[in-house]
Amino acid sequence: MAQETVVVIVGAGPAGIATSACLNRLSVPNVVLEREDCCASLWKNRSYDRLKLHLAKQYCQLPNMPFPDDAPTFVPKSGFIHYLDNYVSRYKVNPLYGRSVRSAVYEGGRWRVEAVSGETSVEMFVGRFLVVATGENSERFVPKVVGLEGFGGGVLHSCEYVNGERFRDKDVLVVGSGNSGMEIAFDLSNYGVQTAISIRSPVHVLTKEMVQVGMYLLKWLPCSAVDGIAQSLSKLKYGDLSQYGIRTPTKGPFYLKRTTARSPVIDVGTIDKIKTGEIRVFPSLSHVKGDTIEFVSGKAVRFDAIVFATGYRTTVRKWLKDDGDLFNDNGMPKQRPPNHWKGNKGLYCAGFSSSGLFGISQDAENIAKDISTILNQKNN
Repeated sequence: MAQETVVVIVGAGPAGIATSACLNRLSVPNVVLEREDCCASLWKNRSYDRLKLHLAKQYCQLPNMPFPDDAPTFVPKSGFIHYLDNYVSRYKVNPLYGRSVRSAVYEGGRWRVEAVSGETSVEMFVGRFLVVATGENSERFVPKVVGLEGFGGGVLHSCEYVNGERFRDKDVLVVGSGNSGMEIAFDLSNYGVQTAISIRSPVHVLTKEMVQVGMYLLKWLPCSAVDGIAQSLSKLKYGDLSQYGIRTPTKGPFYLKRTTARSPVIDVGTIDKIKTGEIRVFPSLSHVKGDTIEFVSGKAVRFDAIVFATGYRTTVRKWLKDDGDLFNDNGMPKQRPPNHWKGNKGLYCAGFSSSGLFGISQDAENIAKDISTILNQKNN
């Protein structure tokens, strides 16, 4: 028998629980479906030990619940998990765990969402509105590398990395120079690992304080001015990084974040280790042969393990059978922020703005207010 509600939310990460909380505050019935056995599973089960929020806490809070005054400015992983659990409890968010959504179809003015629980049990959930809250980080992505299947060492994705203990005294290559890749390289080096990192694309390198100041200044100054300030501060602190194999983009860090969703690297100490040679820098991988990796520069180096910090992809297109003109072929919204969160046929998405937790909070509030408005108009 189908379970009927007003809003079906798929995903119990920060986006899903924030949307449910906002709906609960407006007394809108909703059901949250989560394939894992807990909320915020990416944070709880697939993140490394030293992870902290890269932005100041005021930019990372969920709707209607600021972080405590005594919380550090940059909240550690354990503190954020505690915050999320308190949030779920305060706003009476009750996800149904172990429900892996197989399909969502729009029929007769309602969304019919089919989910599998356990080995064979199939459940049907029906709602007038559907919120896709599976986010941008639903499925790990590892690029195709010729010969990788024959690599003699260990291969893992950043979501499987915990700390560098298991890699002591080994040679490890980190592939990917985003925040996760740079921080994992730093962590490995601190454990005495012979660490290298493959950097393919140009990146901006800033400190967390530079980003915090930049986000504040964006309230008052145009993006181009803030970018100029941030780039000047970065150059003053780090100098010319091209001599170390790190190229800088031609466009500014905040402009790129706004237009392409590419974040600057927030340095945790990695750059100093690169400068001293504790962390070696290589370009893109060409191919793998046995234990040896050859780079596009022609240099070949032996490694014991590879950590791919190469991000994630969405899985929306695998189960959403009617996209309500909301998603493109890559499973991302067709419209750019701030108009990305609403489609047709009562379809919404939360956590797809590439704006982190700040964007998630805005999505959740917008979606809840819009649904409540539609329901009130109908009742009147």
